[in-house]
Amino acid sequence: MKNNDLILVTGAGGFIGGALIRYFRKKGFTRIRAVDKKPLPMWYQRIPDVENLCLDLCEKDNCVKAAEGAVEVYQLAADMGGMGFIERFRIECLRSVLINTHMIEAAYRAGCQRYFFSSSACAYNVKLQEDPNCRALKESDAYPAYAERGYGWEKLISEMFCQEYWAERKMRTAIARFHNVYGPWGTWDGGREKAPAAICRKVIEAKDTGNKEIVIWGDGHQTRSFMYIDDCVLGIDKIMHADNLIATPVNLGTSEMISINDLVSLAETIGGVKLKRRYDLNAPRGVAGRNSDNTFIKKMLGWEPDTPIRKGLVTTYQWIEQQYDDRKAGKETVRDTI
Repeated sequence: MKNNDLILVTGAGGFIGGALIRYFRKKGFTRIRAVDKKPLPMWYQRIPDVENLCLDLCEKDNCVKAAEGAVEVYQLAADMGGMGFIERFRIECLRSVLINTHMIEAAYRAGCQRYFFSSSACAYNVKLQEDPNCRALKESDAYPAYAERGYGWEKLISEMFCQEYWAERKMRTAIARFHNVYGPWGTWDGGREKAPAAICRKVIEAKDTGNKEIVIWGDGHQTRSFMYIDDCVLGIDKIMHADNLIATPVNLGTSEMISINDLVSLAETIGGVKLKRRYDLNAPRGVAGRNSDNTFIKKMLGWEPDTPIRKGLVTTYQWIEQQYDDRKAGKETVRDTI
């Protein structure tokens, strides 16, 4: 890539998209086109000297406009959120297939050299995730296919598009299966936030209100791995430009698994408070356990995401606490998207 080659980032008004644009600007790239359907005031980050477009990429013509002249495309646009969103709004999640279908064709017709697709660990067979102490998931575990309804199936079929555009049309595609990305500048309120942000917010609220109780979705024994945002954007760059990973799904997540109960304990420690726990067994909880097997990414790249949750959650908690205080003071904050 030359510094003046055009990079397109879709879903640019979201958490990961905004962080990726900031990452490329810091690397010295001068031509970046950022696309999101949200109005600009609702974008999580707006980076100076970037071409910002408000377009709904479910529409074919908008994908054509977005891809024009792009050398590389990073397809992060999707209707999604935390478990509370993807379990309740499966149709909205499935409709992201329209974005992926139109966007990859537009990128191909525009002569794009490389195309990145943000997949998800939700594409994995749910039967392998029924125990909190489950084994880590390796890339081949997506088949036989039994993905999470809605969001997971959308990701799996869109991965196949990336594989076939390489096999049939020789467009270089890259596929990363994200495992629970968290960090500053992410959704922290409104219903689409992931577990680390939601738990930090609940602890902060409990401290502020004096109501020393926290509601936990499920029984708290569910386990996950969580990837810090800096590891995520670096991993996207590495996977996109690895010629030995073309059209090959790759886990992008940490291999450190933690239970929701332990995540709450960690947030309590950071906040300097101890809360009474109330478990909502009727709330969305997702699979019982999920972790990333990083054997393949370490073999192919000699690297893996490795920011410990104990380190990343401190920064995340502090940022959310500032957002919470700013909101109370009537100042502008990163907005939720519901």
